[in-house]
Amino acid sequence: MLSVDVTKVCLVAEGWCPVSASNQIQNALQRATFDSNSQVGAIFQVLHTKESPPTYFRTNKFTSAFQEIVDAYGIAKYQEANPGVYTIVTFPFLFAVMFGDWGHGICLLLATLYFIIREKTFSNQKLGDIVEMTFGGRYVIFMMALFSIYTGLIYNEFFSVPFELFGPSAYACRDPSCRDATTAGLSKVRDTYPFGVDPKWHGSRSELPFLNSLKMKMSILLGVAQMNLGIVLSYFNAKFFADKLNIWYQFVPQMIFLNSLFGYLSLLIL
Repeated sequence: MLSVDVTKVCLVAEGWCPVSASNQIQNALQRATFDSNSQVGAIFQVLHTKESPPTYFRTNKFTSAFQEIVDAYGIAKYQEANPGVYTIVTFPFLFAVMFGDWGHGICLLLATLYFIIREKTFSNQKLGDIVEMTFGGRYVIFMMALFSIYTGLIYNEFFSVPFELFGPSAYACRDPSCRDATTAGLSKVRDTYPFGVDPKWHGSRSELPFLNSLKMKMSILLGVAQMNLGIVLSYFNAKFFADKLNIWYQFVPQMIFLNSLFGYLSLLIL
């Protein structure tokens, strides 16, 4: 990939590198010159250009999969805020809001722990397409599993079955045949559940209206909050680049349109 210089005695290459990696590159060039017994030394020189540098985000084995998810939708411009940082929390949490079941969460957790514990072995093996994709996203699934266990405990669902985690329900039926969670049919007998949904809701006539409010409407509120976060990030990008045009004619209209429609919807939900 290197081109021959006009003097025909050396090779020339140009490329981008992070500023923090300059010393590493110089050391690598010196090692290469020494190992190959080259008569011509390697010269490392910074070229000044008006071209915009490519975006580079330093990642590790934990953050790389989250960064790839964000990059699949679009790569941030040079020096823009990296939304991948927020995705580490928002992506698994929003998944868990939809998939709130601590039984399924434990199954996911055990499967990903197996991949994480044996990652050195698997990284040196050829895996099938599906297994390789799962192994690559092991830390994403690990986070999704943790959040699923958390939201599953809130929803009080273990493979869609409620558990009496904190003892029996706070309410008891006055009539043994009653299955309707109403004040007329129920009487309070002990302290309210300290965490999660009371198991008495399960099987009652009020179960669906109650859980729809808890899950579906909460999902909308969280989704609108995340969309607002994305627009607020665009404001900080525009502010960093001193781009007033984007602030007044992109950020402001987007905030008005989003919150006059979905923001008003969120207000009605509340």
